[in-house]
Amino acid sequence: MKTFKQSDALNRLPKQFFANLVKKVVDLKREHDDVINLGQGNPDQPTPEHIVEKLKEASDNPLYHKYSPFDGYPFLKQAVSDYYKREYNVDIDPNTEVAVLAGTKTGLVEISQCYLNEGDIALVPDPGYPDYWSGVALAGGKMHEMPLRVENNFRPDFSEINEEVLNLAKLMFLNYPNNPTGAIATRELFEEAISLGEKHDICIVHDFAYGAIGFDGDKPLSFMEIPGAKEVGVEMFTLSKTYNMAGWRVGFVVGNPSVVQAIELIQEHYYCSMFGGIQEAAAHALLSDQTCVEELVNTYESRRNALLDAAHKIGWDVQAPKGSFFAWFPVPKGYTSETFADLLLEKARVVVAPGVGFGTYGEGYVRIGLLTSEVELRTAMRRIEELNIFERITAR
Repeated sequence: MKTFKQSDALNRLPKQFFANLVKKVVDLKREHDDVINLGQGNPDQPTPEHIVEKLKEASDNPLYHKYSPFDGYPFLKQAVSDYYKREYNVDIDPNTEVAVLAGTKTGLVEISQCYLNEGDIALVPDPGYPDYWSGVALAGGKMHEMPLRVENNFRPDFSEINEEVLNLAKLMFLNYPNNPTGAIATRELFEEAISLGEKHDICIVHDFAYGAIGFDGDKPLSFMEIPGAKEVGVEMFTLSKTYNMAGWRVGFVVGNPSVVQAIELIQEHYYCSMFGGIQEAAAHALLSDQTCVEELVNTYESRRNALLDAAHKIGWDVQAPKGSFFAWFPVPKGYTSETFADLLLEKARVVVAPGVGFGTYGEGYVRIGLLTSEVELRTAMRRIEELNIFERITAR
């Protein structure tokens, strides 16, 4: 059978690092039924019942059985505007400053296609979410990595970027609370980014996927809260994490009107928006009582504390994530992130994500998800303890 040659754009796509990990997990599960998967990023709790009920009710509306408006229903954009006013005291124009997304993964890939020509640079965090790379590759752009180091609390040091790179850069991706490190942003970080955006005509893209998930009483900062943010950039928010709606594929981008317009333009050529019933349920999620969100964050914080307690007891010197539903743990001496992850998989039947899969500066760490019960998290740590890698701490 004839095999057709793929386009240059497809050939530029980065290899899916985690595909090999998934294969290893599948193979191990064929032999063992007690594998603990801490490497995933898929919420384990169901969508709150009141949101599901709204979808069921909305599905009976014959209007939604027709094509949805290309740009999404106005009521969802208004709900987004109301959400930002309530949560962040930020005014968002629903008509010009909101675009509906089929999940923010889509928007994060599309925005590079909107703004990068061949040779243009995107500033990306390292470690960072791999789909930033995919969008840049499809657009034919180039990446300049911004290292996220522990000594800088996993925030980029913009002074390391030289003027030549800044003059060629068209996009900058930021992501706080951060995947994979669990770090949070400061006002100073966002203010610095805005200053660079203004000076060098760089569009700042803040990936706010974990925006609702902050610990120790600290509410994560929205980029839109900072004066000047809308002038130079946008923020992308997904309902996947905040409301356990990962499979629903609904999110939005808010901010600079020209960027919103560009996103809507490219989506006119890709999609005819999403099912209206999902849009109505999403608006309901944003506008209804937020107790379910508070309970979810409390669950993740309790899991985080259980994981940290168990890790410290086995002698693993780790730091607490400040947000997101991930922990970023250093690997012990003598291992790379991949060899350590392989060891845990093969000998302890515990799955973690090797840090190098998130970029060069992810080496030396593994990402652990808080997406299973406290019992399983403690069990995973006990299995790791049995490998005698760490010096057990009996008292603290």
